[in-house]
This record gives sequence, C-alpha cells and structure tokens, in this order.
Amino acid sequence: MYSLRPELSAAGIDFFFALACVSRDPKWSSQEMTMSSPCHLNPTRMVTTRKQAEKGEAAEAPDNLSKRPAPDDSALKPTSPAPPGETEDGEPPTKKVKIETPEEESARRDEYVRQIGTTERGHIYFFFRPRVQTDNPSSIDDVKNLHMLLVPRPPKFSTDDGVQAPVEASEDMELVQRGADAVPASALLDDVEQHYRMIAIGKKTLPDPDARRGKRKESFWATVTGVGDDLNSLEKGMGEKTYETKTRGTRHDPPARLAARGCYALVNAEAPTPSQETTYLGYALSHPTAADFGPVQTALGLQRAAAFILQVKNPQAEASDVGPSTNKHVAYPPEIMNGVFGRGTRGREPAGLRFAPCAVPEMLDQSGTELLLIAVRGSEEGLEESLGEGRGEAMTEASEVDQELTVGEIFRELWGEDGEIPEALSGEWI
Repeated sequence: MYSLRPELSAAGIDFFFALACVSRDPKWSSQEMTMSSPCHLNPTRMVTTRKQAEKGEAAEAPDNLSKRPAPDDSALKPTSPAPPGETEDGEPPTKKVKIETPEEESARRDEYVRQIGTTERGHIYFFFRPRVQTDNPSSIDDVKNLHMLLVPRPPKFSTDDGVQAPVEASEDMELVQRGADAVPASALLDDVEQHYRMIAIGKKTLPDPDARRGKRKESFWATVTGVGDDLNSLEKGMGEKTYETKTRGTRHDPPARLAARGCYALVNAEAPTPSQETTYLGYALSHPTAADFGPVQTALGLQRAAAFILQVKNPQAEASDVGPSTNKHVAYPPEIMNGVFGRGTRGREPAGLRFAPCAVPEMLDQSGTELLLIAVRGSEEGLEESLGEGRGEAMTEASEVDQELTVGEIFRELWGEDGEIPEALSGEWI
C-alpha cells in the first residue's frame, strides 16, 4: 500500500505503527488517531522525510495559528480572549444599564446629602435684547434673545449675613413663617458687589406650562453665560455696542431691555426614590404689576407666577445630536459628580446620568453650564402646588409688597444707579 523508501524518517515509522493500531482496533476514529499520534500526523497525507514532518508540526503548532488555524473541533484551537470591543462571538458589546445597589447608593450619599426644601432664594430679572440695527422693537420678531438674571439673597427672616434671627415661639409666628424660607431678604440698594448668574434662554420665550408635545410638557434649553460678583460689569455687557464688519460695515447692537422683576426660589421636592428627585425653579413677579402686564411680557412667555423643573446636563456625558454640545470646560467636584450624577453607579454611561436635578445651587456657578427648563405650572396656584408648604403663597405676598419699589429703586438694586439700560416695565415695546 505504501512504498518504503531508504530515507524514511522516524516519524514515518511512528505513523505506520499508528496505522497498524487502527487496522486492528476499528473503534478508533481518524481524529483520535491523529491526535494520539506522536507527530500529530494526518493519515491522508504521506510523510516521507524528517523535514516534511517538522514542517507539518510547525504549521499545526498553536503559535502559528494566524497562518494556518486548527479545525474548530481541534484541541489546538486558541483560547485567547476576544479582541477589545468584541465579544467571543465577534459581536460588538451592548451597553447595559447599571443598577445601583443599596451599598453603592449608601457609599455615594456618604459624600453628598440631598437637602429637602428651599436651597436658594433671591431676586430674578428678565431682559430681552433686540435684534441688530433694531432700535425700536415692536414684536417678538424683533427680539434677538431672552436672558434671566438670578441674584441670590439670604432668607427674609434672617440677618444680612444669612444667620437666622431669633424669634419668639408662638402660634402666630409659626403661621407667618410658613413658607418663609423661599422669601428673600430685601434687595440691597447701591451695592454692586453681589453674586449673580446670567442665564440665556435657548429660545426667545419661556416654555409655556399649558403647551404640550404629545404627553410631554414643553421644555427649552438654557445656558449659564455669566457668573460673577460685580453687577457693574454685567451692566456694561448688556449695554449698546457698535462694531465694524467686513461685509456690512458699521453695525449697532441696541442695549437690552428690562422686562420683569420679581423673586425666585430653588426647591428640592421630597422623593421616595432617587429616580424621582426633582428640583423646581419658581418665580413670582412684582414688576410689572397686574395692571401693567402687557404685550411685551405675554410675547416673552412671562406669567405673574410660574414653576419649572430645572435639570443640569452632565458635563462629562457623551455628546448627542440633541441640545447643545458637551462643554468640557465645566468641572464639578467629586461630591457632585458622584452624589448628584451618580458617576459609575447610575445611568447608561460611565459618567452617570446625562441629566440630573439642580440639587445644589453651586451647580449653576460655572459659566457654560447647560440647563433644561421643563414647564410645569403657571399661575400663583400652580406655583404653590409645585413648591409646596406655603412657599408659593409666601412668594406671592412678598412680590406684592415689592410692588411699592419704584423703577429707580430697581435699577439701584442692580447697578447702584439709574444706569443706561431701558425698561419695558410698562408692558409696551420700547
């Protein structure tokens, strides 16, 4: 059957020995015989020299599988891990939702304790800037953008340094103080060194609490465009500007207009689970009065009182096609990234949740912070329903008291003087 040649190697003799065993024991399969052979030879291939035997061994060795891989059922099939980015089946890995264990939640909240109730209160101002070369706007079409200014203040029942003043314990005092944590202390006149945050609304109007897209409330993007402690510098940025362009020559950017003034509060609502945590931004206007509330305020989406859900975008989240681009210049401390966004424990991404409630006011203290405003309720009743515990009622009463402020006093609490910013508090376009 096979011709024996003089240069037959020792490997060839081993092969004939294995073949003889197979002929005597038919229960051996060709695969078992191949693997049991000292040279791992294939009976379908004739080996006549030591050189050919060594060549066959090298081709079937595990360290040469990239050149000549072993059969799928071979014991020589590689057991190395799958390449990065692939599973053992060659499919790309799928993202899994991380479920936070009670132990992880406890460890996360050891660094951050969520405060329930009012976290900040102060005075709010709404400005709109007309379009370029539009000195006399007459409708919303002439508006370039809408801004919201937040100036924090200590509670009204406290002293100027934020320490609660002593009060006598009585039933009448408890009734008076119900919701008082949302009422700011009176604004300081002629004091420009005050902390502020300027927020640009993504559209020219605020979201309408009565409008819906399907079952969802209307929501708008917003961005913190300025943070500082000197209101004079803010006034300069909102004044008129004249600049040169190569294509259109000299251009005039008219100054912003003050459209409304009132008080605001940031309130963390009680939540049975972390996924239901909510922060509300509520405001009640003192100016213009109900009698002067006119076309300007209506066109800008302002109401006498309203409440929004305020969410903050995770600055470390992956960029998406929806909303503003990710701002890597915003850097929160670990207690916010871990405690609020749940980095590494919550959400679908390593950075944690893409959006989280504005649980602490410090999340608004970095320029470039991206926000999401979701309209919830309008009117004074809606403000109380959102903030709860008498806060809406207290803010409404405080705004009614502040209606006694003159326009000159409002500018004094902003710039320390009358300033050069026009006002549309009469309700008419100017």
